[in-house]
Amino acid sequence: MEKLLYFVYIMASDSGTLYVGVTNDLERRVLEHKEQENPESFTAKYHCHKLVYYEESEEVVAAIEREKQIKKWRREKKQNLIKTVNPKWKDLSEDWYD
Repeated sequence: MEKLLYFVYIMASDSGTLYVGVTNDLERRVLEHKEQENPESFTAKYHCHKLVYYEESEEVVAAIEREKQIKKWRREKKQNLIKTVNPKWKDLSEDWYD
């Protein structure tokens, strides 16, 4: 049986606004942000369409706790986390969709 993975992720706008979320289907969730599935959402309002960071967890509770932890961080600490794996702030999902 395949283990379900959970993802804590950060979306960014071109102006630097950050959104932290958690999901069990990263590709679907990122596409929803990119296509502005909910026009009233934070990511739609602030144009957070670039996936700049994500990490995996096998435990949903751990993923939710990690999301809450990162959300509480100051902006600079979030930026430093992103830079550890994505120093150029490249859209990590740019090759996912055709």
